[in-house]
Amino acid sequence: MLYVFIILIVAALIYGPSYWVKHTLEKYSNPDDRYPGTGSELARILLDWAKLQSVKVEETAQGDHYDPIEKAVRLTPDKFNGKSLTAITVAAHEVGHAIQDRDGYLPLKIRTRLVQIAAPAEKLGAAILMLTPLIMVVTRAPVAGMLFFAGGLLTLGAATLVHLITLPMEMHASFSRALPMLEKGGYLIKGDERHARRILRAAALTYVSASLMTLLNIGRWWAILRR
Repeated sequence: MLYVFIILIVAALIYGPSYWVKHTLEKYSNPDDRYPGTGSELARILLDWAKLQSVKVEETAQGDHYDPIEKAVRLTPDKFNGKSLTAITVAAHEVGHAIQDRDGYLPLKIRTRLVQIAAPAEKLGAAILMLTPLIMVVTRAPVAGMLFFAGGLLTLGAATLVHLITLPMEMHASFSRALPMLEKGGYLIKGDERHARRILRAAALTYVSASLMTLLNIGRWWAILRR
């Protein structure tokens, strides 16, 4: 019974944030014509206001994000072309990151460096875990296999650790940058402020919730190697 309880707690910790983020963003994606302008148009307005004319606004299929290397705010099609509360609020959040970059915000610099390290490390971790069973068969040494497995776990969990560490930076982009711009600029329809706060909180948790899902991969590999 205790084992089942532990599983339920772990599942809630992993699936809970992901479900809440997805549900919140989808909830306020309708109606999709609530605002007169699109997310990309608002992003351009806010960037120009922040004297960041050189920062591009681009459409992407890789998830909403700000690229500090290419100096680009990237939005998925539903945000780039959408006129929903979610579209304009997420656009403001990503512009918030661009302003952090302009201001030399140290946590963003640290996060950018960590992501550059974590991305290849995560791929390496997956490769190591795939090779672990082969290593155990070839060497016939369980210790060697377990060492490979441990190394794989450490590298695969790198992304999760990075996003957990940099969560305060995401909250800063939402509530110290995006929300003041939306409120002071009068971009929000009256009554939407409290809903925008929920969206901004979800936007800040997006990477964390996604990276938590990598823990499921670790669990799957553990189950496979125990057989």
